[in-house]
Amino acid sequence: MINLTTTNEYRCRVDLDLYSSPICQGLATQASAHRHLRIESLTPTEQAIPVRLCEDDYPAWLKLADVEHLELATDIYQPVTIDRSTIAASIPQIIAFAQAAMQVPNQYLWGGTVAPDYDCSGLMQAAFQSQGIWLPRDSYQQEAFVEQVAIDNMLPGDLIFFGTPEKTDHVAIHLGDLYYIHSSGMQMGRNGIGIDILTPLAEDPVSYGYYAKLRCCGRVMNSFRGSSR
Repeated sequence: MINLTTTNEYRCRVDLDLYSSPICQGLATQASAHRHLRIESLTPTEQAIPVRLCEDDYPAWLKLADVEHLELATDIYQPVTIDRSTIAASIPQIIAFAQAAMQVPNQYLWGGTVAPDYDCSGLMQAAFQSQGIWLPRDSYQQEAFVEQVAIDNMLPGDLIFFGTPEKTDHVAIHLGDLYYIHSSGMQMGRNGIGIDILTPLAEDPVSYGYYAKLRCCGRVMNSFRGSSR
């Protein structure tokens, strides 16, 4: 095991699963190879140690057995500022990423941010990150991060949020003409990435079910700035 400290930054050498609790029973997120993290505490449980991902500031638990897949980072993560014009120019590639992910056999995975299996916000995060643009991890965090726009003013690449009046619990990316792509769970009638349409007249039960849960739409204006020291 490498000598861990709470002052150093570490790099993942392989894709790693991160958990929502110290008993490692529920996947919270995933850290793809080369992502950076910090150790939150040097008092681990019997199974895991608390960590925080640098790029999206996300806290989770790393299995002690996976510490061997970390290495001391030689370059410290530094958030970058990306303006809206740069993001707009990247939208075709971001959409292409999501569409390519749909072509590979996949299923919805709660906590999934690494191909081929994603959850809804994990697919959004991975698609934007493919162009160097970071979003917060969870759908409700992504909703708070974007600039809200009216449905009639949506552009391709805008995010569409669904849920209850109290909180968002699902997110998709607009393709244009009210079509959107997202990773959807079995409880809504599909297990994996698909394309739906945002209209109350949708005949498809998946599209119709999501329209009934529509909350708002938003535009990504900059790249999320995670934790740095």
